[in-house]
Amino acid sequence: MSSDKIRIAVVGATGAFGMKHLDGLANIADAEVTVVSGTRPEPTEAVAQAYGVPTAVVGYEAVLERDDVDAVILATPTGMHASQTQAALAAGKHVQVEIPLADSLVDAQATLAAAEASDRVAMVGHTRRFNPSHQWVHNKIAAGEFNIQQMDVQTYFFRRTNSNAKGEPRSWTDHLLWHHAAHTVDLFAYQAGTIVQANAVQGPIHPTLGIAMDMSIQLRADSGAICTLSLSFNNDGPFGTFFRYIGDTGTYIARYDDLVNGKEEPIDVSQVAVSMNGIELQDREFVAAIREGREPNSSLRRVIDCYRVLGELEEQLA
Repeated sequence: MSSDKIRIAVVGATGAFGMKHLDGLANIADAEVTVVSGTRPEPTEAVAQAYGVPTAVVGYEAVLERDDVDAVILATPTGMHASQTQAALAAGKHVQVEIPLADSLVDAQATLAAAEASDRVAMVGHTRRFNPSHQWVHNKIAAGEFNIQQMDVQTYFFRRTNSNAKGEPRSWTDHLLWHHAAHTVDLFAYQAGTIVQANAVQGPIHPTLGIAMDMSIQLRADSGAICTLSLSFNNDGPFGTFFRYIGDTGTYIARYDDLVNGKEEPIDVSQVAVSMNGIELQDREFVAAIREGREPNSSLRRVIDCYRVLGELEEQLA
């Protein structure tokens, strides 16, 4: 094992996002995946073999006690994120936790406090900060060439059962507010400024899942820009989130890593970063921040305001 590489454990490696991280990490020379962790032995072993990872373990404690792990990436159920992030920091590991950091403001604040008391790198997988499409827009804003007037965002899935991004059964219930809205709330603040007003309404609660299947959110930033976000688990159509940036000098539509203008003409974003894969770029930032001993772009401190807004919206909806 090469000691100059950042040795990483991917926790929740058998899920859809665990594998996306393994795919991204495979392209990062400074990273070495030494351990994968899952909840069942056979699928975890299969993932280890498929990705050439030397060690597969069951459970999280088995990861934190290892001395061949410098950092963990948590691709685990939302309800575990806060406690598992705190446990990683307590064990002296750097940690990247998938979005959302927590499913309550209290837990998000407690996890931030743990991160600030630690000397480890702690970041959240707010992937939209890293997608080349959104980076391209961010660079234009930073250069003073574009100012957002409105963001119009649609987050649409068809999800009547507990299933993951691969369509496989999952043990936990996803959430429109604390998971899917988190992407847009953070991105809007990142692109337009601190959110100073937020409103939300939601549709009926699903009788078995126990969550709202439809939601509408309005945001206003201190810059005066507004955001309209529609979320649904009822939409029978293409999965995903589609962002329309309406600005003073143009209109841009981002679909994950791809970007077009308001007339649907493609914009080349291939030179924005070293990869066209937002998850890989997110992982590169994590590894680079550890290597350089610096705060990453989506550190807990930098994204905590997103969870303040989500907490305010939850109070409204209650």
